[in-house]
Amino acid sequence: MALEDICNLQDNRKWFSASSVEGVVSSFHMTDYNSFGLRRLGNCETTPEAPLQFFIPNSAPFNSRSLSPANQSMTVRRPFPLAHGTTTLGFIFQGGVIAAADTRASAGGLVSCPAVSKITPIHSHLVVTSSGSGADCMLWERLLTREIRLYQLRNRRRLSIRGTAKLLSFMLHPFKGTDVCVALTLCGWDREAGSTDCARRSQDSCCLMDDSSSAAVSSQADTNSGPKLIYVCSDGARLQGDLISVGSGSPYAYGILDSGLRGSLSKEEAISLAREAVFRATHRDAYSGNNVDLFHITEQGWKQRQREDLKDEYYRDMKRRAMMVEERNRVTGFKVTT
Repeated sequence: MALEDICNLQDNRKWFSASSVEGVVSSFHMTDYNSFGLRRLGNCETTPEAPLQFFIPNSAPFNSRSLSPANQSMTVRRPFPLAHGTTTLGFIFQGGVIAAADTRASAGGLVSCPAVSKITPIHSHLVVTSSGSGADCMLWERLLTREIRLYQLRNRRRLSIRGTAKLLSFMLHPFKGTDVCVALTLCGWDREAGSTDCARRSQDSCCLMDDSSSAAVSSQADTNSGPKLIYVCSDGARLQGDLISVGSGSPYAYGILDSGLRGSLSKEEAISLAREAVFRATHRDAYSGNNVDLFHITEQGWKQRQREDLKDEYYRDMKRRAMMVEERNRVTGFKVTT
């Protein structure tokens, strides 16, 4: 055989049975995906009676230590480091929540895909911006969507944004210290106002509460409703705020958002500010670019704007600058001589 000639296996065959690896125990963790964080240990022992035979050539001498669980759990080093880069942002203003992100997926210095959707709708009033490893983010977004749907079917009401963030944090915490790289920003609107669940509770317990206690319940309902912006990363940390930007381009985006963000922005001004922040970040950050996706979340739900090419935004910015220079020269009367 040609393969045997190449591997020099013609006269050096040796067959090993399962009895030669007696005493080797391989243990592994089986995780029940319905209960994240609970792990049970299952041992799989190889017995001498097992009809297991495998062929090992003399060129690679058999070493029973290579089957130990410690060696199996060793992390395989990549041939080159993969740098994660993106630009995602979200902020709250008087008209709701704005979520924006670029569409470039990179693997080190390689642009693996120029048209990735980094903003995923979870339900009618919640979208999630993803940053980190693309495969990990897609997996946990699908798991989160499933858990929220199951909660809604069981309890006949939607899980709140804070409850969703807490659930995601509990799901990710067992993977702290591993190679899982997930950074999700939950941008949504809670509709749990006093007219739904809290009103029903107040009606059921009206005989047990006085006027002051019912007013306290209604005020608590008002604080729980409204726009929410919560950041959850792969080590289980949760951060809530009015302005969150994640990714390698976030420092550049923060520079635009800090200078132009205010609570009294109109819808058009907020959309223009978010687009400008993503454009500036992609112009300076090599790992971000191509297009910009933008979502607007209100009490009625989320709406997605049409994807815009950042190349067109770049040319519009250059034209705007040229017009500003011409206007300044016209006002000052300065002429450039060639």
